[in-house]
Amino acid sequence: MYVVYSIPIYRCMRGTFTIFSGGFGFGFSVVCRDQDTSCGGRALAGMVMGERRDSREVLTILFLCIMWYIVSSSNNVIGKMLLSEFPFPMTVTMVQLTSITIYSGPFFNLWGVRKYAADISWPYYFRLIVPLALGKFFASVFSHVSIWKVPVSYAHTVKATMPFFTVVLSRIILREKQTNTVYLSLVPIIGGVAIATLTELSFDMTGLLSALVATMGFSLQNIFSKKVLRDTGVHHLRLLHILGRLALFMFLPVWLMYDFRSLLHDPVTGTNVEVSYKVLMLLFADGILNWLQNIIAFSVLSIVTPLTYAVASASKRIFVIAVSLFVLGNPVTGLNILGMTLAILGVLCYNKAKYDQRQAKKKESLLPRYSFPIRNGTTPFMVNGWQDDKHQLHAV
Repeated sequence: MYVVYSIPIYRCMRGTFTIFSGGFGFGFSVVCRDQDTSCGGRALAGMVMGERRDSREVLTILFLCIMWYIVSSSNNVIGKMLLSEFPFPMTVTMVQLTSITIYSGPFFNLWGVRKYAADISWPYYFRLIVPLALGKFFASVFSHVSIWKVPVSYAHTVKATMPFFTVVLSRIILREKQTNTVYLSLVPIIGGVAIATLTELSFDMTGLLSALVATMGFSLQNIFSKKVLRDTGVHHLRLLHILGRLALFMFLPVWLMYDFRSLLHDPVTGTNVEVSYKVLMLLFADGILNWLQNIIAFSVLSIVTPLTYAVASASKRIFVIAVSLFVLGNPVTGLNILGMTLAILGVLCYNKAKYDQRQAKKKESLLPRYSFPIRNGTTPFMVNGWQDDKHQLHAV
């Protein structure tokens, strides 16, 4: 025996989809009240339009990922060339922040990016926005120091430890607990970085520590940026503009006291540092490429799922390591490559474990906390969501 509940999930001209449930389970049926075929025609047209829209979206994502990989690898290679001839990582960071500040405003207005709300309270601003700007500056400086001191391939291998810092900091700050699978996925990451460190031919302790500090800073940015975006509703590109501009003006006095004084009076030679046209062109290119990399990364993040973005980011790291090894010609060993590969695979395993954890939480949240047992014939089944017969009858 079946008890049929007709719930109008979707209506066409003269049709309705029906859910039925009974002694042997649940099912769906479509009931059309006459021979009108406009329902099927409209559904078919909708399917065709959906397929075309999905195809355009896939092509857009593919194009953005390719551009992201090319821009990011070019930015890292140019950054290494720049810092080899111009060892002033704080100045390189200030040029990048200046590029974000100058280019973002006009281009975001041209692209129609919505402006951020002006009702952010000052206590909230100083509690979250200012620390984010501080973290952005210091993470960028230490990232440049790591690229200056060690090869790009090794620096990016060390930065693969970001999931480790994210798990630890989320546990300390947000009291978040992870599944055992997530914790186990950190083992190959740590092991791979350890193998790469022990077999790195151009190892430098300052470079290693700078890469670790930069990775921890970027992890903190990811944690608090999500909170700011959720609390304020500000567009992610506008938040990038806010942080870049704030970090620029906050650290302008620090740059004037340290790097600018060193540029005017080199303590080694006793003269001012000569900046060639090549260095100026590299600074200009590095600033533009860094700005474009941030724009493309945020654009990819806004149109794909977190798992897809994480996999794309891990693939980008592989691409950057391969390009840097090919272009810059850094000497590597077989064990060194093994450590890099193991760390990247660990990142992919971590992303998959986090995705499974999020899916499990979603399923738990979809199920109501109460259910009412109904018996139909001899087989009992549950109708979730209705507190009693009266509410269920009204809903049906």
